[in-house]
Amino acid sequence: MLLDPFAGLDAETRLLGETVRAFAREVVAPGAIERDETEQFDRGLVTRMAELGLLAGPFPEAVGGAGLSSLAWTVVVEEIAVADMALAVTLCVHVLHQNPVVRWGSEEQKARWLPALQSGEALGAFALTEPEAGSNAAAIRMRAERVGAPDSPDGYRLTGTKVWISNAPEAERYLVFATRDPARGPAAITAFLVEKGTPGFGFGAHEKKMGIRSCPAAELVFEGAAVPAANRLGGEGDGYRVALSALGDGRIGIAAACTGLARSALEQTAAYLGERTAYGAPIAELQGLRFMIAEMARDVASARALTREAAATRDRGAGATEVATAASLAKWTASDAAMRVTTDAVQLFGATGYSRETGVERLMRDAKGAQIYEGTNQVHRGIVADAILGRARA
Repeated sequence: MLLDPFAGLDAETRLLGETVRAFAREVVAPGAIERDETEQFDRGLVTRMAELGLLAGPFPEAVGGAGLSSLAWTVVVEEIAVADMALAVTLCVHVLHQNPVVRWGSEEQKARWLPALQSGEALGAFALTEPEAGSNAAAIRMRAERVGAPDSPDGYRLTGTKVWISNAPEAERYLVFATRDPARGPAAITAFLVEKGTPGFGFGAHEKKMGIRSCPAAELVFEGAAVPAANRLGGEGDGYRVALSALGDGRIGIAAACTGLARSALEQTAAYLGERTAYGAPIAELQGLRFMIAEMARDVASARALTREAAATRDRGAGATEVATAASLAKWTASDAAMRVTTDAVQLFGATGYSRETGVERLMRDAKGAQIYEGTNQVHRGIVADAILGRARA
């Protein structure tokens, strides 16, 4: 069926999807409106996701993950987002934090860092964005100064500010990107694993957001925070590649979340149109509204198709550029689709959709942010255009 999210999946992936759907409907969805209204992060939901093995779902079993394919992971994220986009973003960011540790970490770092993240004891965050460095990650200015011998440092002192860091200040562990020398651009960016409570590391303003309000976001402030050399991820100057290696996967996850968000809006709207009457008949019989529903279904199906194609591209071991391009196309398409579908949902619900009591307007607010974070959709258009025109993107 056109709208069956499990159509075409193998039995194991379908069972996974059904299990996550039941959890999302029974545990996540009931409190979603209240969590949004009060801007309340529920750590208990992270614990429950850990019990299902979702916190490290897409990573190999050898590092404690569930060994899910990228495609299976999109099924998980979509089902969580149908119930609560904010929780889906928290989950995606938590996985984004772990991704570079799995790919770039030493065996000692993996053993020390990952288990607490997988069990839910620790929550992770990805600290890349700065006041003057959003989509252009190469422009970061946060400094990392060596402590100790030039050729074998004992550690580093981090100084600067990060903004709009999702999961902060609730997260216990942060993947932080800083530069050894701003004049050297991407070649000087280095990645560090930083724990909450590190002297010199604290939190500034908590963001008051339009949407995904139960997924916290805050400013990180580093004032000479001491980080041991053992917490550097990769070598000096590897940070830019570390970040980019994770963002492609992260964008596939966000595309899946947007698909779930759009699907939620479509399902709720279709049910409402079947119940609501006007002029003596169900409004579902009005051709103009029927066409809107059809267009919403088209957008959901298109978003899911491109998201799963990006995931399949990742699963078959395609090159980094091909995966990044597919991820950009999926993220841009799915987030734009979510914005259109949720806006139409509010319109079709009328005054009921505009009310905060029903939660329909929440879907529209949640959708808007997805067009901005994980790279604005204008940036993703550029990535896709560069791929088509044969130009490598720096």
